[in-house]
Amino acid sequence: MKNLKYIFLASSLILFTNCNDPEDVDLNAVAEEEAKPALTAGSADFSKYVAIGNSFTAGFTDNALFVASQQNSFPNLLSQKFSLVGGGNFSQPLMNDNIGGLLLGGNPVLDPQSGKNLFAPRLYFYSDTNSACPDNTGPVVLGIDPNDSGTQATSSTTDFLLNNPTGPFNNMGVPGAKSFHLLAPGYGALANLSLGLANPYFIRMASESNASVLGDVVSQSPSFFTFWVGINDVLGYALSGGDGSSAITPLDGAPGVGFNQTYATLIGAVTAGGAKGVVANIPDVTSIPHFTTVPYNPLDPNDECLQSYTDQIPTLNGVFGQLNQVFAYLESQGIPNATDRQIVFSTTEASAVVVNDESLINLSTQIAGVLKVSPTFPAFVQSFGLPVEAAPVVADLFGLAYGQARQATADDLLVLPSSSIIGTVNTSSVAFLMSQGLSQALAGQFSVEGVSLPLADKWVLLPSEQAEIAAATTAFNTTIAATATQAGLGLVDANALMSKLADGGVTSGNFILTSELVRGGAFSLDGVHPTARGYALIANEFMKAIDVTYGSNFEASGSLLDIGDYPTNYSSTLQ
Repeated sequence: MKNLKYIFLASSLILFTNCNDPEDVDLNAVAEEEAKPALTAGSADFSKYVAIGNSFTAGFTDNALFVASQQNSFPNLLSQKFSLVGGGNFSQPLMNDNIGGLLLGGNPVLDPQSGKNLFAPRLYFYSDTNSACPDNTGPVVLGIDPNDSGTQATSSTTDFLLNNPTGPFNNMGVPGAKSFHLLAPGYGALANLSLGLANPYFIRMASESNASVLGDVVSQSPSFFTFWVGINDVLGYALSGGDGSSAITPLDGAPGVGFNQTYATLIGAVTAGGAKGVVANIPDVTSIPHFTTVPYNPLDPNDECLQSYTDQIPTLNGVFGQLNQVFAYLESQGIPNATDRQIVFSTTEASAVVVNDESLINLSTQIAGVLKVSPTFPAFVQSFGLPVEAAPVVADLFGLAYGQARQATADDLLVLPSSSIIGTVNTSSVAFLMSQGLSQALAGQFSVEGVSLPLADKWVLLPSEQAEIAAATTAFNTTIAATATQAGLGLVDANALMSKLADGGVTSGNFILTSELVRGGAFSLDGVHPTARGYALIANEFMKAIDVTYGSNFEASGSLLDIGDYPTNYSSTLQ
């Protein structure tokens, strides 16, 4: 979204270009423009350009791939500039629509665990202007009205069983692919999908069922390539909150297993025919808005929209008061830092959510044991309408729920989807507590996400998990830089670019892009992938790297993209 000063600048530009009087023309600017050299490719040969990568290469935006986002992918933007100096045709596996999402045989592809659509339509920004507490304001799936529970998402028309395009394709960006996936035969085979060995986006574009991404790249004999691979090797772990469902790729191991050998194999194969190119390294993924938007302390008693939470603070502090006494006792008995786990909700200031920290010693047994011999705990249990005989069961439930619990700190990063989870009632927890003898009302009271029920690991990146990501990113980037140098390739420091976006922003022309969600202009509504304007910025970084390595003059000739020509959001009505 444009800031007001950007709107003013855009308006001023329109006024300027509509002026025809000679005295309105900036003669110095005209002279400077005429003095710029003609665009040259240097030693680069753009006649057959192929882009290799993942969702960032494909043009993924707003949590989906769709025609407009593909047209504004950084490789497609580069190809338009390359065409001015000998570049050839650039083909992409275009989706069928601007809805985004995928179907399989006319049906959505559902996660067997959650039942959610794995390839839903794109997000759009919904603003609820009719409520004093606009809980629904923010990114929502295209077609859904958050105020109408009966609405259904708009259906995609892109079906990877029924209507796949025909290649070969110059844009070989495969959303979701990790480095080792590019070597895997059959990664585009429909029969491998249910086994977790295939990718729907590559199924759409593979030359045949047993093809590999690398094989389809090499078969085109590229003269020039861009190569941005490795982000998903750490990003998958981060997006899952480090819960183990998507591991960080090991540094060492055979090609197809370890990052070092896999990366070397990929670059070696692409350059074997003499192709020149530019690679990009891996940014610090923990600095993207997916991890920096949701505050660790969103529970504000002064927020009138959180009145139900505010009303419960005395009860919450009564419940956690029992637990805090246990922590104090356990520390007195030699368990270090047990009191650091104490949970208190402020009546005047914003409080942190409660999280489950797997790095902590599990004190479930100790908590239950102390509560079972506490002389005050039976009366506490009775205060909730339970019989005194239920005290041992409730003690065990406390131990199970809070054995690794603590309140979040500023060092914790909450993933963007947690914003729609915090404060909601976890139905699975309710069902379990009811099976243990609690009433539905009481089970619900003890199942409020991030309040009475600690947030699960998938919603939070702990400091220990952030350290794992940082170590892997540093190691992978060392490999990328060394491989690029050895092969004589250009290098885009995407890591440094991300740091600038997160620390004050990057200036390009009349615009400043930052990593702030929605307002920053660089990142789309999913908090992970760039906007079209962000992709234009990235394309410029690639052209600068080509200038340095191959002697072209995209920057000196004034041929870089004007990022202001590209949008920061797509309308919900985009056709």
